[in-house]
Amino acid sequence: MRIRSMAVTVALTATGLLAAPGVANADADASRKAVVSQVVAEPGGSAAPVEVTEKGSRAHTRATETKAAKTLEVDYQVQETGYWCGPAATRIALSARMGPPSQADLAAQLGTTENGTDDISQVTSVLNANLGTGWYESKYMPDDPPSQAQKDLLWQDIVLDIDNNYPLVTNIVAPPGNQPPGYPSDQTIYHYFTVIGYDDANKTVLIADPASFSGNQIYWLSFDQLASLIPPKGYAA
Repeated sequence: MRIRSMAVTVALTATGLLAAPGVANADADASRKAVVSQVVAEPGGSAAPVEVTEKGSRAHTRATETKAAKTLEVDYQVQETGYWCGPAATRIALSARMGPPSQADLAAQLGTTENGTDDISQVTSVLNANLGTGWYESKYMPDDPPSQAQKDLLWQDIVLDIDNNYPLVTNIVAPPGNQPPGYPSDQTIYHYFTVIGYDDANKTVLIADPASFSGNQIYWLSFDQLASLIPPKGYAA
């Protein structure tokens, strides 16, 4: 992810750069050696709880399905550098369908630099190349706030993709006042994360977030907030 804040003195460039190196590094949770099982449940939600098994900077989710909700089985990793959110999010998405390449391999395929991964189209191409399919397309949401038509298409894409075992990768911009849990509240975060589930009854989505801000790795987010975070970027679905 990239952080932009007047209080931050580190040089900032394109999407995918973390202002404070090491904040989302894979070594950040190295002290957690034991395997820990936890259940991620929606507050007041009807979706089946999601079991997440964690070990250090890695986690594994179990697939669940109810009448109104579905979540996918993925292999989660914290991004290994401050600017590898694109490769890490892509790896999480691929892990639902295959043994994915390493973050380093995907960074090379994506053309990721210390400036990050420039555009969601790079993610789309790499997902399709690794899976040998043409499933993924790049969808852009240039309007901020998004139009109802753009929101309807996003929800349609989420349900279709998750039902067919294809996680979505989204490119987001999270400014102060509109951020997922644990994000630095005084900074704008430019980031990629992965959508791995949905709950139609509560209009929420399950996020696998490689930044692991404040330890938030797998969490539920309202669909409306997700839709507000994507503009003016896009997503691969």
